[in-house]
Amino acid sequence: MAADSVPPKGLQVFPQRFKENAVLLGTFVKTPTIHAVEILGHVGYDFVVIDEEHAPIDRTDTDVILLACRASGVAGLVRVSSHSATDILRALDAGAAGVLVPHVNSVARAREVVAAGRYRPGSRGFSNSPRAGDYGGTGIWDHVEAQDTSTLVIAMIEDKEALDEIEEIVSVPGIDGVFIGRGDLTVSLDAESPASPEVKDAVARIIKACRSAGTSICLMVGSAEEAAVFESQGVTSFIISSDQGFMRMGAARARNEFAEKMKNVI
Repeated sequence: MAADSVPPKGLQVFPQRFKENAVLLGTFVKTPTIHAVEILGHVGYDFVVIDEEHAPIDRTDTDVILLACRASGVAGLVRVSSHSATDILRALDAGAAGVLVPHVNSVARAREVVAAGRYRPGSRGFSNSPRAGDYGGTGIWDHVEAQDTSTLVIAMIEDKEALDEIEEIVSVPGIDGVFIGRGDLTVSLDAESPASPEVKDAVARIIKACRSAGTSICLMVGSAEEAAVFESQGVTSFIISSDQGFMRMGAARARNEFAEKMKNVI
């Protein structure tokens, strides 16, 4: 890879830091613009998750946002819209640091997504012509080696069916980490809320399985206090809100402050 095309150092070491269970902070990006990513990178977030599953973000948006990630020194993961090999390939070819794959609810599916995300052993379609291959500047086998060692495949565990095979799923070679989707788990288990006992028990079981397998764990949290509790249990990567969530919280806080001070604000 040409010297002027090497990603910033922080981006180069991010996958290894994730696998080594360094404490990392990130957020979802749900707005199809580059500006939120630039801000998040400049204030020091370790990673962002570009949300193709639950936001109006298409392949072209993801490509541009990943360029902003490189420019801002923040690692760009992509929550792909499905577990299909095509969706995974598009994200990785565009230069994503890794993919969060939804609804990995069986060993068979875990093996499928690993194969889609790896050249060897795996079945990822080859091309070194996109950004990930420096637009043809990286040779075939250098590209294969770099991608297979540096990109992350993170399984989203968010279905009750996954609990039946959880120890085996998180032990599948090539699954670099697990994102525990407490919202989907709540719905899948028909529980009242993420705080319900059955959801807490499911999360505890997933964490235990991951720790036993040496698989890194990512979780979305609502506060630093909640993150500290989960950190003590072995979770090391934390997603905090989203770009939209931050904007909503900031806008609401500012309006409430003005309403408290100015009698004519309704």
